[in-house]
Amino acid sequence: MGCIQSFRQLCDYPKNTNVHISFPAVCFVWQTAMIILFGIFIRYNEESDPHWVEHKKANNLSDLDNDFYFRYPSFQDVHVMIFIGFGFLMTFLKRYSFGAVGFNFLIAAFGIQWALLMQGWFHSLDAEGKIRIGVENLINADFCVASCLIAYGAVLGKVSNVQLLVLTLFGVTLFAVDEYIIVSVIHARDAGGSMSIHTFGAYYGLCISWMLYRPNLNQSSRLQGSVYHSDVFAMIGTLFLWMFWPSFNSAISDHGDGQHRAVINTYLALASTVLTCMAISSLFNKHGKLDMVHIQNSTLAGGVAVGTAAEFMLMPYGALIVGFCCGIISTLGYIYLTLRFLRLIGGIVGAITAASASKSVYGEEGLINTFDFEGKFKDVVPTQQGGYQAAGLCVALCFGVGGGILVGCILRLPIWGDPADDNCFNDEAYWELPEDEEAASPVLHYNNHMQNKDVAESHFTMEQT
Repeated sequence: MGCIQSFRQLCDYPKNTNVHISFPAVCFVWQTAMIILFGIFIRYNEESDPHWVEHKKANNLSDLDNDFYFRYPSFQDVHVMIFIGFGFLMTFLKRYSFGAVGFNFLIAAFGIQWALLMQGWFHSLDAEGKIRIGVENLINADFCVASCLIAYGAVLGKVSNVQLLVLTLFGVTLFAVDEYIIVSVIHARDAGGSMSIHTFGAYYGLCISWMLYRPNLNQSSRLQGSVYHSDVFAMIGTLFLWMFWPSFNSAISDHGDGQHRAVINTYLALASTVLTCMAISSLFNKHGKLDMVHIQNSTLAGGVAVGTAAEFMLMPYGALIVGFCCGIISTLGYIYLTLRFLRLIGGIVGAITAASASKSVYGEEGLINTFDFEGKFKDVVPTQQGGYQAAGLCVALCFGVGGGILVGCILRLPIWGDPADDNCFNDEAYWELPEDEEAASPVLHYNNHMQNKDVAESHFTMEQT
């Protein structure tokens, strides 16, 4: 802890938010690098290549067998969640709506390109050294970006646009390695990403925020709250996420019963969460009123918690129980504790559900199909799979915490143009605002007030003379 504190003090220099050169330079250089790397590595897969016509004839297929027609509806839903759901969810700060939506857009647009490369190098590299991409790759790239957006929520309003690009570059890289170890090496199942997306993203962002700790952040306390219309916009984000979360948890599940089951389980868990969330929010308010912060965030807890186990035989009543418990735990977390531990619940539920799986419930073929007990994993039994699930959760935690501390150290360096302690949570630092909004700005309002006060005092002094 002493070393961390010394490092923070060493990096504490006067802040300068002028990114007139650094931000455009990073954008141009990194986008140019993406073009070059895509030219070298990325190609269409057989289902998006013109040779699909020959392939389907040779294998007696039709166009309806193309994965596009099966995956694209889910891709659309996930894409909306990334760009609209997460973006608007973070507009609750009264003076940071441009930053919430705009920087969400920036992170996602850069992140999906880098994710296609990073995940491709681990999962889709063929014998020719090319990455073959199709619609499922696009979904996985969106998943990867979701972890960075979750991390963004932990540093919202306290970092510059350049820092966010760096956060995304390292976040996508760490996610790709983390996901490969969890899914391919350990052989854990994580259809809805409770481990690889939510646990990693939450602890990655938390540890970055811890490394960027500002002891004088109370100087921006006037900007940390919400106003009526900012909470309404944030609630729009919540509703988009809530509606499309069944697609998020089922988008890359196996064709057929696995995907169908994932939708049902997520649907029910989310519904159950809403009632218990509102009940706890009302119960712990002395007048029985609801807190919009709880509704915006805790109503999504069921979707997160059921993610890993979404395609397992959780049973409809089991999904309702998970949602019921998560609504209580999440809302109490907002009231008393911290929400970060909630991300672990999905991994824990997945481990317990996998360990308790049996042939009598799944059937022999169903058990093999659901847990992919094939090849070198053909002799794995459900209790072992439960251990693999728990191991996957530990890997996500290690990558989130370790990666967050490392990236936090990098972002702490005084070269990124982050805002001063008294100007966080404020769009003025990085966005051109309409004139009427500038007039309404608390900072400008205060400065104008002091200037008017000085002028008045000067006039009074002259009159006295």
